[in-house]
Amino acid sequence: MTETQGPAHKKNMTRRRMVLAGGAAIVAAGIGAGVVATASADEDTAGAKKPGGGQGEECYRLTSETTEGPYYIDADKFRKDITEDKEGIPLTLRLKVIDSDTCKPVKYAAVDIWHCDALGVYSGYEAMSSGGPGGPGGGGTPPSGTPTDAPSGTPTGAPPSGGPGGGGGGHSEPTDDQRYLRGTQLTDKHGYVEFKTIFPGWYQGRCVHIHTKVHVGGKMTDAGYEGGHTCHTGQFFFAESAVLDSAQVEPYSTSTTTRTTLTEDTIYDQSGVTGGLMKLSYRKHHMARGVVGSLTMGVDPDETHDGTDL
Repeated sequence: MTETQGPAHKKNMTRRRMVLAGGAAIVAAGIGAGVVATASADEDTAGAKKPGGGQGEECYRLTSETTEGPYYIDADKFRKDITEDKEGIPLTLRLKVIDSDTCKPVKYAAVDIWHCDALGVYSGYEAMSSGGPGGPGGGGTPPSGTPTDAPSGTPTGAPPSGGPGGGGGGHSEPTDDQRYLRGTQLTDKHGYVEFKTIFPGWYQGRCVHIHTKVHVGGKMTDAGYEGGHTCHTGQFFFAESAVLDSAQVEPYSTSTTTRTTLTEDTIYDQSGVTGGLMKLSYRKHHMARGVVGSLTMGVDPDETHDGTDL
């Protein structure tokens, strides 16, 4: 299973729309000794600027737009904890959305996230993302060894043609009613939003990632977030060293799916934070206790990108 670009078109008024952009990581408070922190200082400040050239909050270039992928569901599950009963390393995802021009927080924006479970399966698409050539039963071995900065050889996990998300790509209709590891929240008046989830696993053809959409201009109703538009469709990515650490923890360690590394991935643009690379913090040798992932997103609320216009 893989994700490819869908047909090029835009929807000016959609049910839930937003824009995500890359920026510096939000540093988790209270981190003590023995904590692993990914993303370099250079990556954290890439494209940063100070408003008016003086002191204050840094703004950042927009995060790279990416394909929506075939597994997006507008489920209207407004919740902080999206874990349900899925096993995996606890992940606290802390995000801040700011206007990349004014540096001001984008308040009351609706932020979607969705991702696969520890063994590469997406809720709503269990029949398509498990057991097949592109699912967690696709063969291969768990990752091992020391991460490198450059890929070697031919990228692993080449997606099967004609399968779910392969070949022509585009959105796929859900095959079941499961909705774990999916959710939406509104940013607060300071632009912050936080999710409780698990560290994603991997599946054939893609590196470890989380999908996201940011929607602005809509409003909350009894039926959920209505109106507005999607300013950005993007993905969050994980440092190779952290993925290798996760592979030592069950159930990730039981996966036999061929893994694509960060440098081999065809969607991550290798630009660091502006490409969606998160800052991750966790206690060395105790990753199973939990990870904090964070990112500040500089966005242009006037843009429309629904992930099918690439």
